[in-house]
Amino acid sequence: MDGHERTAERRESLWMLVVSPAVWALHFLAAYITGALWCGMVAGPFGSLMTARIAIAAYTVVALVIIVSVGTIGFRRHRFAGGEPPHDEDTPEDRHRFMGYATFLLSGISAIGVVYAAMAVVFLEGCQ
Repeated sequence: MDGHERTAERRESLWMLVVSPAVWALHFLAAYITGALWCGMVAGPFGSLMTARIAIAAYTVVALVIIVSVGTIGFRRHRFAGGEPPHDEDTPEDRHRFMGYATFLLSGISAIGVVYAAMAVVFLEGCQ
């Protein structure tokens, strides 16, 4: 392995792999904490969720933009790394493709989770 391959592989990290699930977790916490604080401290037990819905919609848009961006990067790493499938060799190119594919798939699951968490305020009528 020459110096260029070693440097390119060092630039590969696991951080891109965990960004989307971390954004999903932060969105989940922010959405439910916003709802709990809104109903518990501001609107009361029979109040409206409209302001909380707007905040959660904003969290959802931001989270989905980040997740789609990370997923796009992962898809590009997977698709454009080159070579013929199945990519099961112990080479830097195959590891690059695997990391891209795993990032893309985790981004998809995270996007579904964000939408699912945001749907809670769609179906709730109020703070009851």
